[in-house]
Amino acid sequence: MKRLQPPRWPRPKGYANGISARGRMIFTAGVVGWDEEERFVSNTLAGQFAQVLRNIVAILAEDEASPEHLVRMTAYVTDRDAYLAQLREIGAAWKDILGSNYPAMALVEVSRLVEDQALVEIEATAVVPD
Repeated sequence: MKRLQPPRWPRPKGYANGISARGRMIFTAGVVGWDEEERFVSNTLAGQFAQVLRNIVAILAEDEASPEHLVRMTAYVTDRDAYLAQLREIGAAWKDILGSNYPAMALVEVSRLVEDQALVEIEATAVVPD
């Protein structure tokens, strides 16, 4: 995996501008912050974000992949301001669950998600080297 950082661009914080990788690809569906019994574990964005990350790690483990294989994530949140207000908690959960791997990432505010209680939904792509 190679991080793509154009010269003279500011270094991104918490994501990568781009990544190139070769290998077996793993794609997740949109993952929400519920547990294995489809119960939401938190009613805060930071709490749900942490559970989504744990769920993504569990999905990756099903094909012998781990957080360092993540190359792309798209997060959909229902409240951008809540995301910015809880960024410190989200960052702490990220480091605890995913470590210091920062894939290429986009964050999009949406009016609603399919699951009424969901405050965040994330799609992830991982590449496991050959």
